[in-house]
Amino acid sequence: MNKEMLEKRANHIRQNIVRMVYEAKSGHPGGSLSATDILTYLYFEEMDINEKNVSGIKRDRFVLSKGHASPLLYAVLSEKGLLPEEELSGFRKIHSRLQGHPNMNYIDGVDMSTGSLGQGISAAAGMALAGKIDETPYRIYTLLGDGECEEGEVWEAAMFAAHYHLDNLCAIVDFNGLQIDGDVRDVIDPTPIDQKFEAFGWYVEHVNGHDFEELSKAFTKARENKGKPTMILAHTIKGKGVSFMENNYAWHGSVPNDEQYIQAMNELKEESV
Repeated sequence: MNKEMLEKRANHIRQNIVRMVYEAKSGHPGGSLSATDILTYLYFEEMDINEKNVSGIKRDRFVLSKGHASPLLYAVLSEKGLLPEEELSGFRKIHSRLQGHPNMNYIDGVDMSTGSLGQGISAAAGMALAGKIDETPYRIYTLLGDGECEEGEVWEAAMFAAHYHLDNLCAIVDFNGLQIDGDVRDVIDPTPIDQKFEAFGWYVEHVNGHDFEELSKAFTKARENKGKPTMILAHTIKGKGVSFMENNYAWHGSVPNDEQYIQAMNELKEESV
């Protein structure tokens, strides 16, 4: 898939993220929009996952460690054809499968129930170890938030993954610099995240998280890396694609009003695939 097609996919995913949060009057748009390009590349270029193998155990897996970005995961699964688009309107509503945090018991393609920060990367490391033990060639990918890296469990998982040489594990940190209470450096500074992962024995790559060519090169290096887990530090913009949400921590978990919704959708109105 060429860059233009990926951009159109990502744009449509962003439209659905904004629509879901607006209709539910609840949700987390900022960090969902910042990581949209990352998951678009993962699901449409990198990972072995499709309608035929989604229920199988030998395909690649993805764990949304920052589980509050569920609108992103649901929108991507819909774009991939693994979840009916009309079902997105049920996000965070009673009797819907689309809970505020992903639940693996309800939806094929949701590989781990997440929400408690730090637990996702721990589960991903366990999946990667299982793959090594079973000699199954699938790869495990997990997405963390930069604020999530303030959780001690993240570093327990990092130590575990390095100890067992889990080179089938690739973690991506969505480094948009903001969390619910403000700049990550002002809350509990987790930086330098790259040097910390390196110190724990990981191979680290830096990318612009909105550049598909850079993402392609980084994921290729992750696959070629042997003997160590990989961490991709993706530099992103919180609220990417919606002008009044960009670089504004207030949109971590806020909902657009009617006027803001119209403006956001107008900014994202470019033709989708």
